Amino acid sequence: MDRRNFIKAAGLASGAIFLSNRLSGTTLNPTENPHKPVLHNGVLNGVCDLHIHAAPDIKERTVNELELCRTAKETGYKAVMFKSNVWSCHDRAYIVRQALPGFACFGSLVMNLAFGERVNIHTAKQALNTSGNLCRCIWMPTQDASYPPLAEAGHTGKTILVADTAGKILPEVVQVMELCAEADIIFATGHSSPDESLAMARTAKEIGLKRFVITHANSRIWKLTHDQIRQAVDLGAWIEYCYLPRLWGPGTGLPNMERQTKEEFLSYIRLVPERSFVSTDLGSAGLPDPVTGMGMCIEEMASSDVPQQEIAMLVRKNPAWLLNLTE
Repeated sequence: MDRRNFIKAAGLASGAIFLSNRLSGTTLNPTENPHKPVLHNGVLNGVCDLHIHAAPDIKERTVNELELCRTAKETGYKAVMFKSNVWSCHDRAYIVRQALPGFACFGSLVMNLAFGERVNIHTAKQALNTSGNLCRCIWMPTQDASYPPLAEAGHTGKTILVADTAGKILPEVVQVMELCAEADIIFATGHSSPDESLAMARTAKEIGLKRFVITHANSRIWKLTHDQIRQAVDLGAWIEYCYLPRLWGPGTGLPNMERQTKEEFLSYIRLVPERSFVSTDLGSAGLPDPVTGMGMCIEEMASSDVPQQEIAMLVRKNPAWLLNLTE
């Protein structure tokens, strides 16, 4: 059996097991068969996942970037965008495209300490000038964000500010926003606080930044209230929801996280689907790989009576627009 048919057979078997567990009421262990993509008869066609972690990285990952793209292409994805909390990955996207002609692989840049102790304008400019123009998102600090609950959770050492003590967005952050607006790519809030994210949304509106994204608005300490999300949308923001919180928790590679209930996840995605999108934020060891996770996410939305039109907006249409894919 060749590799393509093997993956297809394994995926269909995995999908059958998943559906059987759903019908029987059995909870699927998120760590079960973590490397087998769940292929639901074309349900992944046209998907764009804008938040994927893959090797190479300083943390163990379930899959490397090239292999993830091979699987995504075989299962019908339209595009993926990688995120590294330490290094750039838009340059590697250029190489992946040489190996997989015709598949839309993109990278991004996260403003963490690897690029300096302040949001680095020079780094942003160089990312936008890299071969292929494949940096489609610049994220504000994540692991190194200056957000008090991060320190409470054990983060030590230097952090990077996005706002001053009065809550005003710093000039270098505004300049990176302007660069993203000029290049017509995504500017994302990273691990900024909800208040900082709303302040950046106001600034983004002032400078005319169209592809402004508030990152994983349903996750942990970065969680926005429903009212805050509506405020952000009124300011022109796009809202990212991640499926990762539905999968982590006891028995997984992230055992100390509290798993989000299905009801809470659904309450978020149903708020303003026309200005929202769903990413997996997967890639951590001990959890499903991103393609499997996306299949699980779509199946859960469909089985929870989320209209197919809204699912299409959340995982296909809206993320494709944010990547500036017009075809």
